[in-house]
Amino acid sequence: MSPGPGLPDGLVIPDAELVERFSRSPGPGGQSVNTTDSRVELSWDPAESSALDERQRARLLARSPGPIHVVSHEQRSQHRNRITARERLAERVRELLAPPPPTRRPTKPTRGSKERRLDAKRQRGQTKQLRGRVQD
Repeated sequence: MSPGPGLPDGLVIPDAELVERFSRSPGPGGQSVNTTDSRVELSWDPAESSALDERQRARLLARSPGPIHVVSHEQRSQHRNRITARERLAERVRELLAPPPPTRRPTKPTRGSKERRLDAKRQRGQTKQLRGRVQD
């Protein structure tokens, strides 16, 4: 995976840690739709991975306890589904490792915005008051 938020040096997951299972896909296929195992299920257990340091492992396990599973069956070929599944796994890991967004600090309305709001309310009240009956 390329460097990004939560991954300053990038990340390389060894192929030996990835578990791939293949099955028949319910998607498009043509002539060989019922004979090829093109659906790919990819799983990776970050708790047992040697690719992560302790800080990254703790963040991943806090957000997603247990193995991470990804399924791909949109493509007709097994090879393209394997590539898609690996891309989805990388995206999921990148999301889980990203640092949390900064907390929002609430702000007070400015004095000018309060005055503009009250002026608008007064103007609206005068407009409605002029809609009444005309008195001599």
